Amino acid sequence: MYFGQFLVGMSATTIVVAGWAYMATGSFWKALGWTIAVLVLLQVGYFVLVMRLIYRRARKAADQGEVDAVPPLHRDGVSL
Repeated sequence: MYFGQFLVGMSATTIVVAGWAYMATGSFWKALGWTIAVLVLLQVGYFVLVMRLIYRRARKAADQGEVDAVPPLHRDGVSL
């Protein structure tokens, strides 16, 4: 999953929820509350998805016995 796709989807979902909540309640503040709740829920979901992808990759590498000799921060010219 690419961050750009996630950002577009998150924005579209947030706009739809904000409009729906305002139409359903007639209150700007309740719509704002629902919108913030949806943003938090989407961020938590994205974080869980990324953690799952990282865990799966690390587990797969460990099962295959792969050992990466290059520290992650020294790839692609990035260094401390």
